[in-house]
Amino acid sequence: MRNIVEDVVKPMYPGLLPGVPEAHDCPVCREDVYVYALNRVSPHYVTTLTGEVLSKLEMQADQGRADIAIAIMEGLRAVTAAPRCGRKLATTS
Repeated sequence: MRNIVEDVVKPMYPGLLPGVPEAHDCPVCREDVYVYALNRVSPHYVTTLTGEVLSKLEMQADQGRADIAIAIMEGLRAVTAAPRCGRKLATTS
């Protein structure tokens, strides 16, 4: 059993990263963005290859991809605002 939304979130992440130029792409921040997004999008659990294929087709619909993209962008902003990796935020004086 697995949540195949992960298979959509992870490949979408690199394409959305430039949308938040100040985002940090270390492994800790990247995983935090994945978790943020996955916790805000409905999971699609599958146990068979047939279920996986059908669910992936459903998630390729425009609305499903848009919901995931929004969750990733919100995650990028949230993680950038409070990174757990120890990175200091740039401040303007």
